Amino acid sequence: MRVVFMGTPDFAVSVLRRLVEDKWQVAAVYTQPDKPKNRGMKLVPTPIKEYAVTCSIPVYQPESCRDEAVLEELRALEPDVIVVAAYGKLLPQALLDIPKQAIINVHSSLLPQYRGAAPINWAVLNGDDETGVTIQYMAAELDAGDILLTRKTAIGPQEDASQLYARLAELGGEAASEALALLERGEAPRIPQVYGPQYQYASMLSREMSPLDWTKPAQVLVNQVRGLIPWPCASTDVAGVRWKVFRAHVGDAAGKAPGTILTADRDGVAVACGDGRALVITELQADGGRRMAAADYLRGHPVNV
Repeated sequence: MRVVFMGTPDFAVSVLRRLVEDKWQVAAVYTQPDKPKNRGMKLVPTPIKEYAVTCSIPVYQPESCRDEAVLEELRALEPDVIVVAAYGKLLPQALLDIPKQAIINVHSSLLPQYRGAAPINWAVLNGDDETGVTIQYMAAELDAGDILLTRKTAIGPQEDASQLYARLAELGGEAASEALALLERGEAPRIPQVYGPQYQYASMLSREMSPLDWTKPAQVLVNQVRGLIPWPCASTDVAGVRWKVFRAHVGDAAGKAPGTILTADRDGVAVACGDGRALVITELQADGGRRMAAADYLRGHPVNV
């Protein structure tokens, strides 16, 4: 069965690697064009391109998938199945119609929950205990296609979005390979999605989500810290210095007004929250500094209690 793979970031690399390891015939890889980065503005290949080259898989990098020449090029590859994982562009119906059997997408949530751009982050932000990946048939509407299969996993109480991203990428590779096997045997189901008000759309993140509101419960702030890693990161101002907060946990009862700094010692910086508990910051990055343990930061930058 001939497979064309479409993806761009590290998440896609994990999925493609599993397909290669499982000996699926990947005829080509489509990814976004190289982009200039850093001060020298040198063109940098996407992570999926770097991996595909090591496997001697042909790589295509069209500016747009709506160009008829691009569509003809893809038709000439005669794919039985197209697998998409974080490609980063909307695909036109003309492309969805090309594969002989199906075009499937690896989505990092349990659809129909968290359709949209940031499903991993929102699962952590909302304090969910469980998430997973969905293999879905692609449709013109974003993340609205029928479900082929889902795979679930628990979310650790201190697991952040970056750590969960890596685990779901591996799980997505396993699920994609399993989905290809079902398609090859003609046993792949189609389960329609029913999207209703009980499901949340996973909108894009923004810097406006960063500031910690100390009137909120401590656990809500812990989830905010976990869910906004690696970007834009939770933040707070302490004595006129902006901190990015990378690690925190719920502490003891506070008994002080929200925002009051209760302690600042080797255990971290404890701040009173709106539910009468403390949030203990244990890892941070001050403006102009590097990421470090709060205890290390306090040695050179004492904080008044």
